[in-house]
Amino acid sequence: MNTSEVRKKYLKFFEKRGHSIIPSASLRPENDPTTLFVGSGMQPILPYLLGEKHPKGIRLVNSQKSFRAEDIEEVGDSRHTTFFEMLGNWSLGDYFKEEQLPWIFEFLTKEIDLDPEKLYATVFIGDDKLSIPKDTESVEIWKRLFEEEGIEAKDVEIGSEEDGYKKGMQGGRIFYYDAKKNWWSRSGTPENMPEGEIGGPDSEIFYEFTDIKHDKEFGEHCHPNCDCGRFMEIGNSVFMEYIKKEDGSFGQLSQKNVDFGGGLERITAASNDNPDVFEIDIFECLFNRIESEYSISYANEDKKVILRILADHLRAAIFLIADGVIPSNTDQGYVLRRLLRRTIRYADSLGIQKIASLTSHIECQYLDGYANYFTGSKPVYEPVEIIAEEEHLFRQTLKRGLKELEKGLPKLDKFKDGDHIPKHTVISGKVLFDMFTTYGFPTELSLEVFDNLRIKEGMEPLDSKIKTRITEEYKELMKKHQELSRKGSENKFKGGLVDHKEMSIKYHTATHLLHQALRNVLGDSVKQKGSNITPDRMRFDFSYERKMTEEEKQKVEDIVNEQIKKGLTVTNKELPTKEAKELGAIGLFESKYGDIVKVYKIGDFSLEICGGPHVTNTSQLGVFKITKEKSISSGVRRIRAILE
Repeated sequence: MNTSEVRKKYLKFFEKRGHSIIPSASLRPENDPTTLFVGSGMQPILPYLLGEKHPKGIRLVNSQKSFRAEDIEEVGDSRHTTFFEMLGNWSLGDYFKEEQLPWIFEFLTKEIDLDPEKLYATVFIGDDKLSIPKDTESVEIWKRLFEEEGIEAKDVEIGSEEDGYKKGMQGGRIFYYDAKKNWWSRSGTPENMPEGEIGGPDSEIFYEFTDIKHDKEFGEHCHPNCDCGRFMEIGNSVFMEYIKKEDGSFGQLSQKNVDFGGGLERITAASNDNPDVFEIDIFECLFNRIESEYSISYANEDKKVILRILADHLRAAIFLIADGVIPSNTDQGYVLRRLLRRTIRYADSLGIQKIASLTSHIECQYLDGYANYFTGSKPVYEPVEIIAEEEHLFRQTLKRGLKELEKGLPKLDKFKDGDHIPKHTVISGKVLFDMFTTYGFPTELSLEVFDNLRIKEGMEPLDSKIKTRITEEYKELMKKHQELSRKGSENKFKGGLVDHKEMSIKYHTATHLLHQALRNVLGDSVKQKGSNITPDRMRFDFSYERKMTEEEKQKVEDIVNEQIKKGLTVTNKELPTKEAKELGAIGLFESKYGDIVKVYKIGDFSLEICGGPHVTNTSQLGVFKITKEKSISSGVRRIRAILE
């Protein structure tokens, strides 16, 4: 099958079972300052798992665009990608294990036609210390499902992933693992969960590629969570039924939820019994273009890893840009810049220039699932334009970076005849660190360029041991840098709207007043491009071509404070999207909610599509003050403001 067929079958399957199809949310999280990107299908649904009512009901299904920056270094093998689609279905306090597991088994074996003999399940082994029982209920359901297919389903206790390499399969079909593998919460394992956090056991489904033999380099014995490649996780049903109490124990949630996530690309690969997710249809157009124009075939084992990296990074960049991310030196833009610069360097190694010209060969594979995304209303930014501009800038940066690297290499003419030339003159890990943080040079690029410079000066390339020492020094500096960045990020994003803290809710409500005030002063062309809210301040991005004057900023402040003083009532109503727009409601994130949206009305001043939460009256907000207004990209400006 191809990805479009799998996506359609999944949505239709669950729609027939009472689920409302909701669109994919943006890769940029809405009002969630705890993360840079949407990395799972669950993330945009979290408020509803916590109890908020979803406009589309208690059974939902979609295919969610997702991006995980932590997988950048893993890309190059047959199954890791940074961008992916996550098929998801949710029960918000409705059905539970008895419905979920049979449905997903039926979908995989009947709709996708996977051989049940190649499917394996894992479940939670329980935690006696916390009085959380083994998930024997899921095991019994799985046994029944396999037995209906004529398959004996023996359950085996594994424990940890490390235990799996010691114990092996033992003829099992269903495997008990510990909380590191079969428990879900935002905070990880049960021990790490804070008071009030929800979570629960999960049941993962693995597909077996029988042609792959176990490699003992990974461990003595194979098991479903083995990294040898024989098994691939294709789906996970999370059963959110617990809440952590003040005394550290766990209680039952009043609303039990189901959260299923299945990798679209992985399920498609399994349907073709091919473990390489890069050999499914979505990359075919790109690889064909590269082969015809540059005579580089994906079948060439020496080039395969580079082609995977190029294809993954380019696809991720296209979707990030289309969702409003642009290259920069901070936050989301920094990750995008790193992706693009890696893409350019790997493309250069294959002799491929002007990577922007390849974007259409990724987009063409998504016209079915994302027709409006690329051919309908224009995206926030045009990927081909942004990528072309970044490629031009990076090539200029490369020239400057080369000059910096040359400074660390002594010239031969500095030495008199007979002098001993220092064969092991080297750059330091600090140079690698500076080259990466300042110029975006990956460490392997800096070392490669430095070796070339040494050879040019009549020196030998750096010894492998020396390279290892330099790289380790670089890693230590990066570790300290990341720790500082993380601390800064925790402070920067302290609290956050996702926690529904009082000040965060006030700032969120104030963004509505600010949005409308900007439109009143600057014109209706002003549209929200994003926001970030903490209990300490608000940040609001909007479309506008020039710097605001002091008079305009003061006028906006005055309008917002006037509405606060009026004590306007804040109300909300659920309406069809079409009706909300006809009423004049404005909003950036309506696609998240589908056909029915929640519209917040602030007196007669503001009418906006939003998910909430908000204060009940503007008099609760205090005094609004703009602290900064600046440009963050072409045609997009940013306001920072506080409530005093």
